[in-house]
Amino acid sequence: MFTVEQIENAHDKVKTGADFPNYIQEIKKMGVKSFETWVKDSHTEYFGENDFKTTSEPQYEDLTIADDSDKEKFSQQLKSHQRGETDYMEFCEDCAETGIEKWIVDLDTFTCTYYDKAGNKILAEEIPH
Repeated sequence: MFTVEQIENAHDKVKTGADFPNYIQEIKKMGVKSFETWVKDSHTEYFGENDFKTTSEPQYEDLTIADDSDKEKFSQQLKSHQRGETDYMEFCEDCAETGIEKWIVDLDTFTCTYYDKAGNKILAEEIPH
């Protein structure tokens, strides 16, 4: 199976949202089936075959997630990030500000779905591959 260290080495190559699709391809080859990233501290749970699961450590001090989500503003900030205009930390801060609690990436369907604190789906996108 894969380790958090292997995944983090792949993630180190990601400088902006524009690099995200290549990262997804690389970790899929390692055997990652899906992962869930929590905006609060960017800890991530990675899932593989046969109920395999591993979890990364928090990546920064806790952010406060807004109680109310702002889908329109989040969508604009996400597009900006995907164009390479913001780094990962700025993107996470934008998520927190617009009420995004976590995102789930499914590597079988190549989708990334963003959720608010109530568990509502705010936005789902297809990942280019």
